[in-house]
Amino acid sequence: MSLSTDGSELVDAPIVAVTVFPDRARVTRRGTVTLTPGEHRVPYGPLPLGLLRDSVRVSGHGPATVAGVNVVTRREPVTSDAAVTALEAELREIEAAIAVLDDADKVATARERFLGRLAMRGAGTLATGEPTAASSFADGLDEQLTALHAGRRTRDRERLDLHRRRDAAERRLMDLRGSTRPDRLVAEVLLEVDGDGEIELELSYVVPGASWSSGYDLRLAGENLNLTWHGMITQRTGEDWPECALKLSTARPAGALEVPELDPWYVDVLRPMPVVYAAAAMSMSAPPPPAPGAAMPTMMPKARAAVRDTTASVEEGPVAATYTPLKPVAVPADGTTHRTLIARFDLAARLDHITAPVRAEEATLRAIVPNTSGHTLPGGAAALFHEGDFVGSTRLEPWAPQEERELALGVDDRVRVERELVRRAASKATLGSTRRTDAEYRITVANHSPRQVSVTVLDQLPVSRDPQITVKELGARPEPAERSELGVYTWKLTLAPNTTQEIHFALRVESAKGVDLAGWRD
Repeated sequence: MSLSTDGSELVDAPIVAVTVFPDRARVTRRGTVTLTPGEHRVPYGPLPLGLLRDSVRVSGHGPATVAGVNVVTRREPVTSDAAVTALEAELREIEAAIAVLDDADKVATARERFLGRLAMRGAGTLATGEPTAASSFADGLDEQLTALHAGRRTRDRERLDLHRRRDAAERRLMDLRGSTRPDRLVAEVLLEVDGDGEIELELSYVVPGASWSSGYDLRLAGENLNLTWHGMITQRTGEDWPECALKLSTARPAGALEVPELDPWYVDVLRPMPVVYAAAAMSMSAPPPPAPGAAMPTMMPKARAAVRDTTASVEEGPVAATYTPLKPVAVPADGTTHRTLIARFDLAARLDHITAPVRAEEATLRAIVPNTSGHTLPGGAAALFHEGDFVGSTRLEPWAPQEERELALGVDDRVRVERELVRRAASKATLGSTRRTDAEYRITVANHSPRQVSVTVLDQLPVSRDPQITVKELGARPEPAERSELGVYTWKLTLAPNTTQEIHFALRVESAKGVDLAGWRD
């Protein structure tokens, strides 16, 4: 297009690319202008009012040099008289049409009255006449009255539609007469043109009010996990985005960044607080001990998720990555979430069962999946499916390549677990002695499935928080595969189909005379 130097005409520059960050977006517009040699001020817009003015950049191709960019706010002129005149003419036409319908109703009312009087007069005359003539006269009146009523119903519908049109036109007219259009933002690009020809310019800018997040569908079939990765995009930037070159970046283009530094780490002599305040501080900082009989927390693994590479396009940077979805989507500025496919991956999974019968006598099917995709997957919500059945939802934390994650696939009722206290003995403390409490437990794991299963069994010994209380292991068979410093025991079992295996372990708790135990459970 050809422009005058006063920049009165805006360049037709549609959106051609959008890069969405977690808290903003970079928008690129492209337009072509035809200019003569000399200096020209080319206006781009309208642009969203909330854009970051320092982020505006201009590049392009053609016989010109960009001498500067100035972002200005323009106020729209008051609505033209032509629009007001057109609405006023439309209102007059609507009123005329309503008047025609009202006149038709008056004629129909007069016609009904005439037919009513005619029926009364004819009734007496025809009473003594031929029956056939009386019947024909009545049928004629019925037909005319039916036609009158049908016409009235049709006019009522037309009148209702005209009233609605009149109300809408009156509202538009009031808006046009009582307000102006909102301000708009324009980027004026100062060009020094060397010769005649077309100049293609790209204008980019950053706007807040946009974001994206990852969403996943995890489908496990056998020992293969299919992961579908979606980008969930939402924006309220003030302008709609068409289908264009869309990219999703994990970078956070914030303000100034700082290299972390450490302040000195001081240690000092503990100066005890008064008893009242110390007790209050302890109540706020430390959780209360479990009540007698309450279950102590166990170290249950968290359920996580997994992926593998196929078609996703990614640009890896030093601290962030930019993904190109397989299919761009149009994203209006209405705040709704729009989903676009980023990639699909197939991953190998290792299946086993895990149970903590001290918490629940059930076995959870678990999939352990390494991320062999080569992509660092951002965190996001994940819907989990097993053999086509929806299992539940979980949260997929950021997942690095080759990192393993665990997926909980629900309770498997074919693997039965039972935990019972088989022996408990307590001795009273005598003079100068300690009080002992012995307990022995049996855990039974049965495999009722048609295939061999691996089961991880978790249980625990209590942990003393006072030197007057000691805890000892009296025996465990089979020997646990792992023992943690917090008393958690881990057994690794392999059960053939329709077989059962037992675990036995015993413990002793000794306490000084006069010391009452808190937190003991069976």
